[in-house]
Amino acid sequence: MEDIYNVSLDKVISELSLETLVAVRPPEEILITVARVNRPGLPLTGFYDYFEKERIEIIGKAEHLYLERETSEERRETLEAFFSHHPVAVVISTGLDAPEPMLEMAKKYEVPLLRTQEKTSNFMASLIAFLNTQLAPRITHHGVLVEVYGEGILLLGDSGIGKSETAIELVKRGHRLIADDAVEIKRVSAKSLIGQAPELIRHFVELRGIGIVDVRRLFGMGAVKETEKISLIINMEPWQEGKMYDRLGIDEQKTEILGIEIPSIVIPVRPGRNLSIIIEVAAMNLRLKKLGHNTAQEFNRRLMESMGFDLNS
Repeated sequence: MEDIYNVSLDKVISELSLETLVAVRPPEEILITVARVNRPGLPLTGFYDYFEKERIEIIGKAEHLYLERETSEERRETLEAFFSHHPVAVVISTGLDAPEPMLEMAKKYEVPLLRTQEKTSNFMASLIAFLNTQLAPRITHHGVLVEVYGEGILLLGDSGIGKSETAIELVKRGHRLIADDAVEIKRVSAKSLIGQAPELIRHFVELRGIGIVDVRRLFGMGAVKETEKISLIINMEPWQEGKMYDRLGIDEQKTEILGIEIPSIVIPVRPGRNLSIIIEVAAMNLRLKKLGHNTAQEFNRRLMESMGFDLNS
């Protein structure tokens, strides 16, 4: 069974700078469990067959104008029917005024009534993005997450392989640390994973022989970052003599996390290899692929042509 996550309404209010018009209950006790939001056009006309009270309802200009065109008695009946279904919260957008019956019904049915100065579409986009992040499915992986040239690189491997030392070397070279030892990974969309450090160990790195170091204080705020999209997974493993490692990079490997496949490579570790430079090159090569230039395929094409193969036939 998939875990269900939640975020308290007070965090939503704080993050999106919402004005509280009615709050009968403390907002920290009200939990939001779905990232979907709704504009209640159909409910205001009386259609409640598919009404989900777990959604935050957003009243924009269209809904506001609909209510204004009703008579006083109709407006009261419409709002009573709406608030009696106990939506988890209602937000009025664009700084519109809340009619008196709306305030009354929100208090009567103990529904939080909030207001934003943002236009409806902009507010909905911000709200959905925030909820998607807060309520995303997640797992915790043993590894290190760094940002290298704007790419989120997740380093995996056995304890003692050198992940933390490599991360420190990358930080010294101007890149940024997101998480060391434990990486909390969230699926924020059908194609994206973001990683962050658990609050307890955020900005800390464990170096055997030294102990715990605070990267933010040692190297400055520019050396750390709160979250990053995971673009590449690098599996670090001890060099094994006789094992065939990929030398061309033609066969693209993938690692699945939370149902999403992320490009991955294996880097064998042995004394004398400069892992930080190798990871920098891997990040730059990934960016090159995103621009449509695959060096391995280009080399393979040249090789086949030099051997007399007609790749166009």
